[in-house]
Amino acid sequence: MYFYCEDCKKEYPLNTHSYKCDCGGMFRLHKDANEAVAKHTISLGEFVTPLLPLQVGNLDFLLKMEHLLPTGSFKDRGACSMINALHELGIKKIALDSSGNAGAAIAAYAAAAGMECTVYVPDDISQEQVKQIESYGAKIVKVANGRMRACAAVKQNLGDAYYASHVYNPLFFEGIKSMAHELYEQLGHHVPDYIFMPVGNGTMLLGLFLGFMEIGRLPHFVAVQSSKCAPLYEAYHEVPAEPKRATIAEAIRITQPKRLKDMVQAIKASGGDVVKVLDKDILKAQKYLSHHGVYVEMTSAAALAGAEQFFADGKPDNYKVVIPLTGNGLKR
Repeated sequence: MYFYCEDCKKEYPLNTHSYKCDCGGMFRLHKDANEAVAKHTISLGEFVTPLLPLQVGNLDFLLKMEHLLPTGSFKDRGACSMINALHELGIKKIALDSSGNAGAAIAAYAAAAGMECTVYVPDDISQEQVKQIESYGAKIVKVANGRMRACAAVKQNLGDAYYASHVYNPLFFEGIKSMAHELYEQLGHHVPDYIFMPVGNGTMLLGLFLGFMEIGRLPHFVAVQSSKCAPLYEAYHEVPAEPKRATIAEAIRITQPKRLKDMVQAIKASGGDVVKVLDKDILKAQKYLSHHGVYVEMTSAAALAGAEQFFADGKPDNYKVVIPLTGNGLKR
């Protein structure tokens, strides 16, 4: 098992302190069919998240309750996989950048593994998320002027730490794949017709793509972005880029996603789409979910807003449409 460059195919060991190829290409993971990333000796009590039916007017959806995972977001899947692999490799010191959820997930699993962890975050991160990350014993470094500056800062100050990035490191995507296999089992060995998800860096999109590729059939992936920050929408639809602004869906406020090309390819391969939604519609969707007993962060609600917009003229009754709820509302 090893990393390789998606451009020049150069190989790197899993414990490399390089986070991308010397040529600038991003890493992918090579493993044989009989290889698993790591046994989950480090655990926080992961479980199969339920599917909850939701009726919105004439539309019926299935909510994948990822916000119920141990640290309150789907990022626990990737963190569990990556930290177990790094623990097996003997890595003791990690650093990463995050807008909140990945930082909390990786910090929690790092604590369980006895790793030293430093998380670089934008300085406008919510205090609830800062408190959660720090509670696991991780060191917080706040960086001014946005999420992308936090990414640049950690890479400039890694020192002897391993860059445990949920964007750069393919070991993280291996964990997200488990959601695809869960859905397949929960739907009686069927693939959903559509999956709507909020997309920033694309970790859920790319992880689900890999998982369903293993199963052998893809659902239609529909990526949902805020109208205030929609680089994937612009790249997929080949429209001019617009200024990037702050949005209430802060977890997907990613102005320059590193795996943009891969994200576009995944959407196209699935016959899916990318939509953008207004903040007022995200807020409306979050209130609707809350009034039905489901409390999620604004970014999660963006997916419901996107699904409602996409099926504004209705959908066939037999379509199975899944909306993963990415993060718990208690985080903000």
